[in-house]
Amino acid sequence: MNQNCLQLNQDKAEIIVDDEDTFKILIATDIHLGYLEKDAIRGNDTFTTFDEILKCAKEKQVDFILLGGDLFHENKPSRRCLYSCISLLRKYCMGDTPILFDVLSDQAVNFSTSKFPWVNYQDENINISIPVFSVHGNHDDPTGADGLCALDILSSAGLINHFGRSQSVERIEISPVLLQKGKTKLALYGIGSIPDERLYRMFVNNQVTMLRPKEDQDLWFNLFTIHQNRSKHGATNYIPEQFLDDFLNLVVWGHEHECLIEPRRNEQQLFYVTQPGSSVATSLSPGEAAKKHIGLLRIKGRKMNMEKIPLNTVRQFFIQDLVLAEHPDLFSPDMPKVNQKVEAFCQEKVEAMLEEAERERIGCPLTPEKPLIRLRVDYSGGFEAFNATRFSQRFVEQVANPKDVIHFIRQKEYKAKVEEDNVDFGQLMSQSTTEGLRVEDLVKEYFKTAEKTMQLSLLTEQGMGKAVQEFVDKEEKDAIEELIRYQLEKTQRHLQQRGVMTEEEIDQEIRSFRETKKGTAEEEDEVQEVSEYRARACRDDLPDDLDLSDGSDFTMDIDEDSTPAPPPRGRGRGSRGGRGRGQTTARRGRGGFLCKI
Repeated sequence: MNQNCLQLNQDKAEIIVDDEDTFKILIATDIHLGYLEKDAIRGNDTFTTFDEILKCAKEKQVDFILLGGDLFHENKPSRRCLYSCISLLRKYCMGDTPILFDVLSDQAVNFSTSKFPWVNYQDENINISIPVFSVHGNHDDPTGADGLCALDILSSAGLINHFGRSQSVERIEISPVLLQKGKTKLALYGIGSIPDERLYRMFVNNQVTMLRPKEDQDLWFNLFTIHQNRSKHGATNYIPEQFLDDFLNLVVWGHEHECLIEPRRNEQQLFYVTQPGSSVATSLSPGEAAKKHIGLLRIKGRKMNMEKIPLNTVRQFFIQDLVLAEHPDLFSPDMPKVNQKVEAFCQEKVEAMLEEAERERIGCPLTPEKPLIRLRVDYSGGFEAFNATRFSQRFVEQVANPKDVIHFIRQKEYKAKVEEDNVDFGQLMSQSTTEGLRVEDLVKEYFKTAEKTMQLSLLTEQGMGKAVQEFVDKEEKDAIEELIRYQLEKTQRHLQQRGVMTEEEIDQEIRSFRETKKGTAEEEDEVQEVSEYRARACRDDLPDDLDLSDGSDFTMDIDEDSTPAPPPRGRGRGSRGGRGRGQTTARRGRGGFLCKI
């Protein structure tokens, strides 16, 4: 294994000739379709860039597109967003171009959650020229009683292949999609977004298993797509690269928005990691200011080459930090009219960024005219903030974000304020974009600093925080109510088992019951349990006279003898089936083709 990885290192910059043995894969992550779609200036940005990505895939004549999650920004995208996405996929990914690779694995396993458990280009009712394989991200993950997401809609329509979905909260078994083009064999692994704390714990407890082909293991190129925190946000709120198996050759890392697309070698695990980043800036932070790229990955045998492709339709973004205390020669807090001088200095900084943006945009007609500009001003040391709204209005015709050109920060004072008993939620929210705070962080921070009399009795802060996030981010209107009802019933059962009777004993037992869950796996899994609880409740609410016994309409048997196999090559249109389309059935590879490691 070490020798093979060293060979991969030597050859990674080698130019691979496009031939019948070469996989050409367009790689992109975090497209966030629909982000700010109601904004008058930036509303079309995500759709324009997605058009560029798909157009590039068609021009480069790639074998398939690999997306690393967060295709959509909202868990429940708008009708306009879905309409635009479907229109673009139909425009660029459907056609008569032959597919030149085969699927060797058991597709009923790879796409087990789909009503059509086979790769879309083998469907006789549609013509696919560029298959799209995608895992889901944390923005477009499955939710609700049916556990569906927007990718499932596209999958049911035959436009993408949604893979890497795990339905178990106890153990994950990742079965690869095995592809072959000529002599090159590619094992495509993927895992959709899972709460980082839970996935971290599952890796630690050896509850994540990656299957490998039993035969010719050293001949397969192993490509893994993951959508999790890569940088450390807490003790367990990320996935260390060392958790991943060392037989992998390349890891495509989604979720992180900074573009670090050039493959970087992990010297401990001896695989490479590429982080394509997002194709749109969803926050005005330094990581989003890097030039946005997608990658054209070529794989031939065990060799690879990554070509960086800049995205020309992405709106420019410039950000600078200004620490007022570092300019004592220009102004000091006790100087007369210091605010006016600071404001004039800030205006010079913004105008300089606008001039730089205009110079870079010359010769790039696809780049939007108005850039994103952010000036972060640290006014610690006795300075005062001036009116940011009035300041930003000076650039309303020049920038795409006229409401938040300037942002004032006082990091030291913020940290001191968090330690006080009274939490300033306005301050917390204003820091959310720069400090990475989430909804559940705000809930935990509140109960961490609130008076003892304000503490929750039945619920834990983490469970409540995640329920609030479900309510806010994913419009799960019943998330909080169901959590309370679920926890109430669970606590009642506990009290009955303990046989407590007096009011004092009940209060003491409730507090003890709550404290035993804090910081444990039980606390982290409560929201998932509530989702299952909600799903059972929905099933219980079905009319008594509704007969679900006829499995032809509501269930799917994926046993070997009854799995609906896709047509080997045909498209239902005469001679079109004989043009090199994939010839493998959904059952191929069943039995002893994969093994655990």
